[in-house]
Amino acid sequence: DYQDLLYEKKKLIMQISMPSEINMLGHILNRVSEKDRLTRDFTLNNLTTAMIEVIANFPVYRTYASPQGVNERDRRYIEQAFSRAKRKNPALSTTVFEFLENVLLLQYPEHFEEGERKEWLDFVMRFQQMMGPIMAKGVEDTAFYIYNRFVSLNEVGGNPERFGTPLDTFHGMNIERTKFWPYAMITTMTHDTKRSEDVRARLDVLSEIPDEWRECLNRWSRINKSKKSNMEGQWVPDRNEEYLLYQTLLGVWPNTPMNDKEHEVFKNRIHDYMLKATREAKVHTSWISPNIPYEDALLKFIDAVLSGHLFIIDFQMLQKKVAYFGMFNSLGQTLLKMTSPGIPDFYQGTEIWDFSLVDPDNRRPVNFELRKERLAALKKRVETAGQNLSEYVRDLMREWKDGTIKLYLIYKALNYRRENPLLFMESHYIPLAGDGDKTEHLCAFVRQSEDQVVLIIIPRFLTSLIKEIDEAPLGAEVWGGSRLVLPEEIVGKHFRDLFTGETIERVERSGTGGLPLAKVFAHFPVAMLEEVSEAVCRQEGSKKEER
Repeated sequence: DYQDLLYEKKKLIMQISMPSEINMLGHILNRVSEKDRLTRDFTLNNLTTAMIEVIANFPVYRTYASPQGVNERDRRYIEQAFSRAKRKNPALSTTVFEFLENVLLLQYPEHFEEGERKEWLDFVMRFQQMMGPIMAKGVEDTAFYIYNRFVSLNEVGGNPERFGTPLDTFHGMNIERTKFWPYAMITTMTHDTKRSEDVRARLDVLSEIPDEWRECLNRWSRINKSKKSNMEGQWVPDRNEEYLLYQTLLGVWPNTPMNDKEHEVFKNRIHDYMLKATREAKVHTSWISPNIPYEDALLKFIDAVLSGHLFIIDFQMLQKKVAYFGMFNSLGQTLLKMTSPGIPDFYQGTEIWDFSLVDPDNRRPVNFELRKERLAALKKRVETAGQNLSEYVRDLMREWKDGTIKLYLIYKALNYRRENPLLFMESHYIPLAGDGDKTEHLCAFVRQSEDQVVLIIIPRFLTSLIKEIDEAPLGAEVWGGSRLVLPEEIVGKHFRDLFTGETIERVERSGTGGLPLAKVFAHFPVAMLEEVSEAVCRQEGSKKEER
């Protein structure tokens, strides 16, 4: 159980990494308790134990109590932590917990003078400062390396128990951001990310093919069983570490074949990551007490796996599928970041594919010259094509493995943001839905200002729409007669795709207007449609005929 694991690992961190800080805080709480006749008999041990249990059961990183008091949200978190702590510790007096809860809620006794109130507040400030590091070390630097059920979810700010967000919830949160936090940052990767945005986009594909994933795991386990070492009855690696390794390889495997030098670099990256992961997990080895024989056996297994011909052939069959569909996930994620309410942020190097792991892997030097060359070539091709971009995006689709397709998406969308700032900074957010049998495969919304409209349309769950790797999710064969339904607020009849330059005409059906998805996704796997006049459509149509 994940919650039990968090509880256990936060207590472990307090025991092995922060014992002096906990001891100091316990003594402060003990001095505070001695100031009142109703609490002066509480022992240092009981007070410290209660404090440890409450921290271990806290559902968030920290609270933000201040001299002005405790807000309602923090109050709920505190009450939740104490409820859990009491339930787990029936032998510890409830009066000790009640005292500590009153302190954290700043519920001063009526007879308290200013000095006594200041002592309570001082303890609360120190307590809150302590909570964050304990949560970070216990969760991000321990539990995240043990709870390997689906490592795409093991991200700072994420929740490994939460498998996705319902579409209605996503739209509701974006509407709320528009009202209250329109300028908040949206980021998908930082220097502290456990896995890059593109690695997570790949791994997310596994959630769509659980049966196939399970079958592959069983085969790989049988193929690689003989490569394990036995140390005093313990197989190395254990099943959890082996499971982490397979997910890691799927996430970071290069798009193109590796030569001997590249393979050696790749192998060393996997070595470094798995050593860090097992030490952070603190199950068989750790930074404080490295188990060198165990680590050597783990590295030996990795080397054998990466040189195993039978495994690599089988592995690459799934890897190619995960990489291909992960590409669509990444493009959709990137477009959402650039067009949802907020300010998009890009970590260094993510302008093209970035398949990096936790530091120091994600802090390797970035080849900026390569990116500059790609961008210059891209700009030249775009300028030459004008609005007739459909041929270019088909080329990008064919050559998707080099990452230029992601750079193109970012280049076009960010330039459009710069040219139309009010459309993204001071505009309405309107969720869109589809009709037809492909509705569940759609995530779409409108950004609308007083005089401008842009539609964002992104496909999802594509593994059930197309079966063959390298078959593009484009055109009528995939989308049939399904439409994007336009609400009453959107009265335009013609829309131009920012990425392809193609115009799409509104189609009326059963009293509602809509855009055929077969045309929206005719040439490119995501769409950003700006409303244009009929005159502009005629003018551009004439230019195409001339060409």
